[in-house]
Amino acid sequence: MADEAREKEIFEKLAEAVIEFDEDMAKEWADIAISEGVNAFKAIMDGLAAGMEHVGQLYDQQEYFVPELLMCADALYVGLDILKPHINKADVKEMGQVVIGTIQGDVHDIGKNIIKLMFDVGGFEVHDLGRDVPLEKFVEEQMRTDAEIVAMSAMMTTTMMGMKKVIQMIKEKNPNVAIMLGGAPVTQDVATLFGADGYAASAGNAVQEAIKMIGQLRKLQK
Repeated sequence: MADEAREKEIFEKLAEAVIEFDEDMAKEWADIAISEGVNAFKAIMDGLAAGMEHVGQLYDQQEYFVPELLMCADALYVGLDILKPHINKADVKEMGQVVIGTIQGDVHDIGKNIIKLMFDVGGFEVHDLGRDVPLEKFVEEQMRTDAEIVAMSAMMTTTMMGMKKVIQMIKEKNPNVAIMLGGAPVTQDVATLFGADGYAASAGNAVQEAIKMIGQLRKLQK
């Protein structure tokens, strides 16, 4: 078993591999984590996911752009493929179900994919509709799965308006569904204005927000 200092080093190397978009390094340190008995869930959250959070900040500061984000995500998935089979089920509580997608007219899905990954790791069952998703599809998938949360992303002001329609359609059919919005043009004010229940400024923030929302929903259902 790795001691605390060694564990910290492994997490830092996994994060660095993601930030430096180094797939070989991600594979090497994910393998080391497993061989030295490091908790796989912690390695994902404190290593890979922490690295991706930093990448998000670099993107916000315009030091990284879309090509770098894609390469970072590739490195992250290399590490994840190795670590995920070793996750102890006790570490991941079944949190609930999420329907996620990027709104119709919008083909940007990097942010959505990162959020999806965080939901996966956070123990949610994720139904990913992909990108450029017709508005009705969000409603149909929520009805089909009875998911507690619908998460929508938009990267353009023009496509963002579709979110408002989806929220109305879903709330008419099932007022208990919690709806979360995210994406570059979306702010807390926009989310409130559209009638959403939550807003995620970042990927890590999305899972915290979702856990809070599910907690509120379960209280309401009782």
